[in-house]
Amino acid sequence: MEARPYYFTGGACISAIISADRLEKRFGTLVAVDRIGFEVRKGEVFGFLGPNGAGKTTTMKMIQCISPRTGGSLAVFGMDVDAHPREIKRQLGVVPQENNLDPDFTVYRNLLVYSRYFGIPRAEADARIEELLEFVQLQEKRDVMIDKLSGGMKRRLILARALVNMPEMLVLDEPTIGLDPQARHIIWEKLKSLQALGKTIVLTTHYLDEAARLCDRLVIMDNAKILVEGNPQDLILEHVGADIVEAEYAPDVVACLQDMDMPFETFGDMVQVFTDSPHEVARTLLETCDPKRVLARPATLEDVFLKLTGRTLRE
Repeated sequence: MEARPYYFTGGACISAIISADRLEKRFGTLVAVDRIGFEVRKGEVFGFLGPNGAGKTTTMKMIQCISPRTGGSLAVFGMDVDAHPREIKRQLGVVPQENNLDPDFTVYRNLLVYSRYFGIPRAEADARIEELLEFVQLQEKRDVMIDKLSGGMKRRLILARALVNMPEMLVLDEPTIGLDPQARHIIWEKLKSLQALGKTIVLTTHYLDEAARLCDRLVIMDNAKILVEGNPQDLILEHVGADIVEAEYAPDVVACLQDMDMPFETFGDMVQVFTDSPHEVARTLLETCDPKRVLARPATLEDVFLKLTGRTLRE
């Protein structure tokens, strides 16, 4: 399961696992991805975040060589995705959003049948499957039918399946969707251990706490473009600040904040003040503005996401 440190193409040494420049995808007149650029480095966890329709899933499909680009360039492992799809796919492990395991097979049989797509010899496949079942803690379920597994077990099995071909990079679409907190933490633990082995991981997720915990770097997309890119904590400090003070919305509170010339934003029934001095701001609000409720808390990646993409529901 040890990853190679560099990739070679045309005699050149390539350190970026994925490199995109002015990448574009159109469906007729619809622009799904609008000339975006990014790089994914070896051994990092890189996230694509965005509301529905932002373009992140389309970007992931182009990385997986299942949707051809309309314009720009996209290279994976130093190879053009349109010219070398088979070579690229051979080195990818994919965890789809849907649980697409074969219900007619047992846990073990699902992995064995999948190994045949890569031409892995039976003895080698058997040994690898036993190792993977131990890795995802499903040894005792090896002979169990898929419909007898919990949601968390199914997601762990799909992760094991994605590792059958010993891929250089994992591509994960909502890896913990629908899981309870305990199951999510098990998946996070497994992904971090894979990163420690040198694997590169690219993921999409709607769980902002998951992105903040797992990702070394990420992009937030909206309307087919990349809005920001960077380390989660750096993005929080740059766009929101270290802390947020929230007060229940009321006209008197708003007027008070305006009189104090204190910058704030209104979101629904809450007023938010982005600050690096939360205790002082909270005390000032309580003493001066007489709000019904005040809460001081650390800023999160979700605050950045909502500030940049808005709070309107996307379908």
